[in-house]
Amino acid sequence: MDVAPDNHQAMRASVLAQDLRALLGKLKRRLREQAHVGDLTPSQVSVLLRLEKDGPATASSLARAEGMRPQSVAPVIAVLESAGLVSGAPDPADGRQTLLSLTDSCRQWVQEGRAARQDWLTRTLQARLSPEEQDRLAEAVELLKRLVED
Repeated sequence: MDVAPDNHQAMRASVLAQDLRALLGKLKRRLREQAHVGDLTPSQVSVLLRLEKDGPATASSLARAEGMRPQSVAPVIAVLESAGLVSGAPDPADGRQTLLSLTDSCRQWVQEGRAARQDWLTRTLQARLSPEEQDRLAEAVELLKRLVED
């Protein structure tokens, strides 16, 4: 006769998952607003983050890493180059290829965006949550970490 409690637990987990997805999506949007990403598309932001994380790359390796076709990544790169966020240089190993990398101004912009998001979230936590609530949130963060561990 454990069917009812199991069903209740499954329904509770489903509702919790739905609420968590919605909440994290809203938090992500609020953080994005603080970074002043501007008119960059998710694909453009993803390419910038990939270059920041992995270092210089060719357009074809970026396309592979991002799960895009090479012809689809070309316009993304063109916009980023024209905005002064990415620059290209000949690949020392193969001069026929171009290695793309973040410009210094892009690195500074990324760093400033992260600082703005961190500052907003810190101020918001302090303003809206008591120290006890912050402790409870810290415990919840530990649980969330367990959800994404391999």
